[in-house]
Amino acid sequence: MQLLSAAITHCRFEASDSAADETVLLQILKLMEGILSGPGGDLLGDESVCEMMETGLSMCCQVRLSALLRRSAEMSMSSMCQVVFQRLKTLEVEAGDNIEAMDAESRDSPNPLKLEPSVNGSSVVPTSNEGEENPTSKVDGKDGSQVATEERHVSTSMDLPRKNGESIPQRASASAVDLSQPAGGTTEEVVSIKPYGLPSIRELFRVLVDLLQPHTKQHGDEMKVMALRIIDVALEVAGPSIARHPSLAMLAKDDLCRHLFQLVRSENMTLLNGSLRVAGTLLHTCRGVLKLQQELFLSYLVACLHPRVEIPPEPGIDPALYEGIPDAPKLVRPTTSSSSSGRSTPVPVKDRQKLGMEGGSRKPDAREAMVESIGALSRIPSYLVELFVNYDCEVDRADLCEDMIGLLARNAFPDAATWSTTNVPALCLDALLGYIQFVADRLDNRPKLDGYPDQKRLQEQRARKKIVIRGASRFNEHPKSGIAFLASQGIIDDPDNVHSVASFLRGTTRISKAVLGDFLSKKAHDQLLRAFMDLFDFNGKRVDEALRELLNSFRLPGEAPLIERIVEVFSEKYCSGATPEGIAGKDAVHVLAYAIIILNTDQHNPSVKDEKRMKQADFAKNLRGVNGGGDFDPAYLQQIYDSIRNNEIILPEEHNTARAFDYAWEELLLKTKDAGDLMLCDTNIFDADMFQGTWRPIVATLSYVFMSASEDVVFPRINTGFLQCAQIAARYGVTEALDQIIYRLSLMSTIALDRPWNTSLNTKVQRGKGSVMVSELAVKLGGNFRAKLATYVLFHNVVHGNVQEIRTGWKYIVQIWLNLFANSLISPSLSRQLQLEPIPLQTPTHVVDRADKPADGGFIQSFFSTISSYTADDPPEPSEEELEYTLTTVDCIINCHIEDLLADATQMPPRATKDLTLALLEQLPQDSSPLVPTVKLERPAAPPKMNGQRQGSRGPAYDPSLLYVLELITVLAIRDDENFAAVGELVADAIQNIVRNAVNIHSMVLARAVFYLLLLLQKSADQDQSFVRAPVVLHMISSFSQPRLERAATLVLKGVSICIKESGSLRNEILNTPDFWSMIERIHALPAVSANVFNLLKAVVEDRALAVTGDNYEFVIGLLNSFANAGGAAAASQQHRESNGRRQQSQEHNPPKESEEIQRGQEAVYLVYQLTTRVPTLIEQSHLERNEAWITYWSPIFSCLRMQCENPHRAIRRRAFSCLQGALQSAELASTDHQEWTAIFAEVLFPLIERLLKPEVYQADPAGMSETRVAVAKLLCKIFLHYLVTLAEWDGMLETWYKILELMERLMGSGQGHGMEEEISESLKNILYFMKSDGYLVPPSSSSAEAKDTSNMWHETWKRVDRFLPGMRKEIFSESPPQSKARPRQSTEKEAKRPPPPPPASAAEDPQHASA
Repeated sequence: MQLLSAAITHCRFEASDSAADETVLLQILKLMEGILSGPGGDLLGDESVCEMMETGLSMCCQVRLSALLRRSAEMSMSSMCQVVFQRLKTLEVEAGDNIEAMDAESRDSPNPLKLEPSVNGSSVVPTSNEGEENPTSKVDGKDGSQVATEERHVSTSMDLPRKNGESIPQRASASAVDLSQPAGGTTEEVVSIKPYGLPSIRELFRVLVDLLQPHTKQHGDEMKVMALRIIDVALEVAGPSIARHPSLAMLAKDDLCRHLFQLVRSENMTLLNGSLRVAGTLLHTCRGVLKLQQELFLSYLVACLHPRVEIPPEPGIDPALYEGIPDAPKLVRPTTSSSSSGRSTPVPVKDRQKLGMEGGSRKPDAREAMVESIGALSRIPSYLVELFVNYDCEVDRADLCEDMIGLLARNAFPDAATWSTTNVPALCLDALLGYIQFVADRLDNRPKLDGYPDQKRLQEQRARKKIVIRGASRFNEHPKSGIAFLASQGIIDDPDNVHSVASFLRGTTRISKAVLGDFLSKKAHDQLLRAFMDLFDFNGKRVDEALRELLNSFRLPGEAPLIERIVEVFSEKYCSGATPEGIAGKDAVHVLAYAIIILNTDQHNPSVKDEKRMKQADFAKNLRGVNGGGDFDPAYLQQIYDSIRNNEIILPEEHNTARAFDYAWEELLLKTKDAGDLMLCDTNIFDADMFQGTWRPIVATLSYVFMSASEDVVFPRINTGFLQCAQIAARYGVTEALDQIIYRLSLMSTIALDRPWNTSLNTKVQRGKGSVMVSELAVKLGGNFRAKLATYVLFHNVVHGNVQEIRTGWKYIVQIWLNLFANSLISPSLSRQLQLEPIPLQTPTHVVDRADKPADGGFIQSFFSTISSYTADDPPEPSEEELEYTLTTVDCIINCHIEDLLADATQMPPRATKDLTLALLEQLPQDSSPLVPTVKLERPAAPPKMNGQRQGSRGPAYDPSLLYVLELITVLAIRDDENFAAVGELVADAIQNIVRNAVNIHSMVLARAVFYLLLLLQKSADQDQSFVRAPVVLHMISSFSQPRLERAATLVLKGVSICIKESGSLRNEILNTPDFWSMIERIHALPAVSANVFNLLKAVVEDRALAVTGDNYEFVIGLLNSFANAGGAAAASQQHRESNGRRQQSQEHNPPKESEEIQRGQEAVYLVYQLTTRVPTLIEQSHLERNEAWITYWSPIFSCLRMQCENPHRAIRRRAFSCLQGALQSAELASTDHQEWTAIFAEVLFPLIERLLKPEVYQADPAGMSETRVAVAKLLCKIFLHYLVTLAEWDGMLETWYKILELMERLMGSGQGHGMEEEISESLKNILYFMKSDGYLVPPSSSSAEAKDTSNMWHETWKRVDRFLPGMRKEIFSESPPQSKARPRQSTEKEAKRPPPPPPASAAEDPQHASA
């Protein structure tokens, strides 16, 4: 195989015909390709492979050969290079972990290989000293080749066959073999040849790279394109392996990148496309070792592609939608000042793009090619993450990730086609969507932490970087202000410490070198200048080398005194250590440094003619006698002169020459070691911080494209982008991004308007059993495709599932909810949670029933319908198109599943609930403004009108949206204890403000607001919170006007009932608040709530927790009395109806069923009676005087029962009589300790009989009132007899007795018939018998002492009795008392303390039986 290879590469033949020659050459190419690719290819040695590659490259570079042959040669070379570079993988396996050792062994070979392709005897790989096209730059006095690889720029020459028949001269080679010699004819021992490996691969790679030298005239663009194609194949095949071999990696990092980054400036599109392709493949495969090189390349692309053009306004697109697009990329270095010191040769900024570090105006095709290159890189899933971690999170590196996203976002706008091509916006949009797709795909991946930097440390670095950028920007404007700012942020430890300040200024690349030079050169900053100079190490360096290093850190100022000060400090620093040999001292260095600065200006100032430039002799002459009185060594000065002449002391960013680029490149290589390798990031742990820094331009771009896109295929991709952005933002807690997505989609939906939608023309269209509300909102939304799509994306894709992460975005969601609700597009769904009826929706101002009209009435009918509506001042009927748009809107809203969203929102944790609550509260009116809701209706709610008839309205307009807000915040607040603690106070304050402003609130809104407030009050009591107080709430309610209170009564009472349902402090506080009873008293008579009020009272009275207290005692009795009176009034009305009905119906019919009012009246009377059991306790708790206590607690009960004993309704009256009888006989009523109880006669029984004797009372129930008179008379006698023993000790006993006789006389004369006379006579007879037997009534003839004391009583008694019962005296004193009339016994102590039992049913029905 070695011999065959040698024969092919060294074959000789006579050139005859060019076509025949090319045929032979083509066969040679195919044979070489077959040998290398075949099974025996691995047997070839390094020299054989190099010779084959040399031959193939020579054919590729031979211009006189046909294009077909050259192209075939290139294809063969690509194929062979693929095989050769694939060999690297095998070598890696063989070497194992000793790749570096293998690399070092191959470099140290005593016979290094040299691959030297040539054309016409001239090498296509020029040496470094061949002309001055690409001189080697020097850094710090060392040749640049010492920094780069040792193999650079080495070549010889070789000829291909010429057309004149001359043969290729044979090169002495170890593989050169004479095929004419027999195979076994040699006696020499066959040398063992090692299969080819790293040496030949490295040499081939070096030659291919050298073919790319941009400033070599011998290399045409066609040759460079060919080399680019072959290198691209090599990188695709073995890129990662190249990066792992130090010698190959050095070639890639230095020469290949150097050449590529200059070739991308070419205007030749073929060359540009090729260089961009290779650069992309290189970064794709070897970026791990190309950290700074990649930064330089991408910075150039960003500078070229990012336009400094404002986004043109687009009709119909709100500029707020695309806020966040950067105006320009971020810069690592500040813009250089345009002022010149005269010591350098700066050029205008617009020309600096030729450096490869700044962009400029490129042709549209070039821009498209660059965008494609960026797009190809961005398709690497982890590429942008790596940019973020390796650059954006390092202080001295560019923000490449943000710049790349900003670049793609800006060029995705349609106007980018004006400075590029029409393909660029689509390419950039694809790249952005791909970036979001990659991040979204990694959301569910398990985080990988091993081998990656700590997230917190990166966050701190990034925060520090932002501070440094701000500080550097301030420094460039005002140095002292910048230093103060940096010190305040902790970047500079001590602003008064010059070493701390100097260390920062020396270490950052973001300070303007011109500003820094001016700042350091000032006299006031002498100590800072010296500290800055101490940071340099000039040992072992010539003066020019040291000065070059110093002036690379800042630019000399333009004033001579300032330069003088810098040179002086430099001289002291240079001589601070051991004085260099040949230097007398610092004065000599001072003069020499100044002379070098002058020489640098003279040699490189374009305004100085060449013949007038300083020669070496002139330079030496100027320095005579300045070195301590002597001269400098001429050789020393010659070295300085040559160095300055060949390499200007420059700031690379201010120049556009190739030398400036080489100088900057060598600087980059020096920094590579400190920068380290690029970290590849196959993890998702940095995605959150990366998305935090890049979401703004992405969301802005998606919004703009959504509004400007004209092709349907774009919308699904944009919708997916919004969905993925929302998912990422929600997962990583980037709430600002999620809020902005919601905000922009809300704007695009057109629903979330600050102004309310016009609802004055809302029309309800009925068709069959269904109906739909046609409104301005529904019609406009239904006719706007983008608005419908934005609404769907907002709710279905973005909000759904992410409600817990929304913050300020709730404001816009709430606005949409309210607008939809106000236009009847969503229904209330929360009322059932509060056990309320749904919020009444807006009542349409016009109702159209399409079922009553023919389907097609024709134009004439439609015309007359419109004219009729116009003349009647009615809104026109909706057209079929408007109806269709409305139905489309309804379908859209249904598909958004807003009700499910509401359900999710009510289950959020407290933090998220608070954000929603705050957004809802923003929709409520403020205290200082008239109560006009954000989403209000044009007309108040009113019953629907048919045929368009108008209705007037008075008072505040009904706004269901306001109710919607109040109800939702209430549900959120009372959901659980945590939510109430988070938002309860906010909600309570807001609703209290609404209730306080009752005069401006519709009654329906006010009623439900009060109910919500009472629910909050109840929850507040459960949580022992004090921000809602029962007295305050009740006072507000009781302050309502009577009409407002009546309209709110049902919900007010329902809320109060909930509050007092359970025993506790809240119940006691409410029941003891006067405002509560005042409110109840004002509404208890309303038919709608009277039953509920009565049930509340009943619960209070019957409560075992003793809810009736001294504070509410009178209120309770007063209300019960009112209910009893209401029963009487209802009875009077019922009796009137019955009397009218009897005229037509017989009396045998069953009596009508009693009304609820009558039943409540009877129960009310009994409840009053039940309170007698509480009186002793209340009296004891009150600590009042006996008289006052009796008046306070007993008097109200007796007063109520007395009044009800004259109630028009017989059943109520009987019940009241029975209860009065029981109360009067209560064991706790009478006592020998006090006499207040005796008022039962003067204040209860006597007034009752007097009232019963009045005609108007009697006429209320003529049939039953007679019975009541008899029963009361008997009760009076019974009570007198019951307490006679106790009354005997009372001074007013005689007056009471005489009053009884008087009333009995009046009753006897009332004309009630024989029955009453008998009953009264019998009752009075019992009293007289008892008084006689106990000695209270004794005839005056008796000689006893008691008879003398009672003589007056005897005469007065019989004087009165004889008037209406003349035979009574004779009957009593001539007969013994009947056996049945025994003296009533006193109750035992045990019975006295026992509560009176409920009156029996018979007593309630028959007062006569009860009194008996």
